[in-house]
Amino acid sequence: MSIITEAEYRYNTLIKQFPSKESPAFHEVEEQQAVWGRVWGCDNDVGQIRRVLMHRPGEELDVIDPTRRIEGINAFGEIDKGWYWRGDAIPDLAEMQAQHDGYADILCDEGAEVVYVDKAAPGKMKQVYTRDSVIAVKGGAIVTRLGPPIRRGEELPVTRTLAALGMPILRTISGTGLMEGGSFAFITPNVAVVGLSCRVNAEGARQLQEVLATQGVELLVVELTGYRLHIDGAFVMVDAETAFINPTLLPYWFLEKLSELGIRTIDVCHEDEGWVINCLAVRPGRVLMSPGLSDRTREKFDKAGISVRSVPYDKVSLGGGGLHCSTAPLIRDSL
Repeated sequence: MSIITEAEYRYNTLIKQFPSKESPAFHEVEEQQAVWGRVWGCDNDVGQIRRVLMHRPGEELDVIDPTRRIEGINAFGEIDKGWYWRGDAIPDLAEMQAQHDGYADILCDEGAEVVYVDKAAPGKMKQVYTRDSVIAVKGGAIVTRLGPPIRRGEELPVTRTLAALGMPILRTISGTGLMEGGSFAFITPNVAVVGLSCRVNAEGARQLQEVLATQGVELLVVELTGYRLHIDGAFVMVDAETAFINPTLLPYWFLEKLSELGIRTIDVCHEDEGWVINCLAVRPGRVLMSPGLSDRTREKFDKAGISVRSVPYDKVSLGGGGLHCSTAPLIRDSL
């Protein structure tokens, strides 16, 4: 029979007086403010945007060689090196920077603090599309794992930037998981959706779901069609109970689920409307959008009480991503 010593008795008594505590949970306001200095993350896609991560196009675009035209697919690129640029024109860097600066100024005017990725990974010419590298959820960030080789590596400077800001990183997608933030969206604070595609696989979705489960968030999994990359080309929330959708690109069951959740939808599937669905809500019912909204769709927005601010962005969009792709919200107000 062992006899407890006086020192052990005192130590045990001390530990009992200062026990570990599971509550409040990591993402709760009290815990966030006490440990991390402020409340981080998002639990919706439309609350007032407070802080957003962006990257100004820069020298990483030097990898693009305008002599490397790939005939037949309307693109420039080098398959062996992994880079590509869609379309028949490569814009001047100064033009891209001017549009990006204009967008950042508008975000600030709409109440957001813009923070920038410190420096792009060398040659990662898609770094401007910060949405894909990080997903903000309640209490912190999930650093993703991008699909194609030309984008793999964008995660590192994003991680360094988040760490410098003091934002908690709740998970980094690992193993064989693939996840890109453009294919994730909150529908309500308790329901989110991820689109499986050639850029997001089931393992990536499983790892994302593990984090959301700790916060009581249900994750819907939608299989995108063909070679669609991200769900933000077909679905984006523009108000607390309103979504902008292309119904031709979404499965019927998902449209029915939106109705069940009380989400009204505004359809857009007109070829002339281009990048407008890749828009960004800066607060409920206030949307930043590329020019091109048709009169028919604008009338739907007006009837729904959605206010639109037009943002010229065609030069940056030539790289394959729009306004939504170019912003990674880090903090939004709860609804």
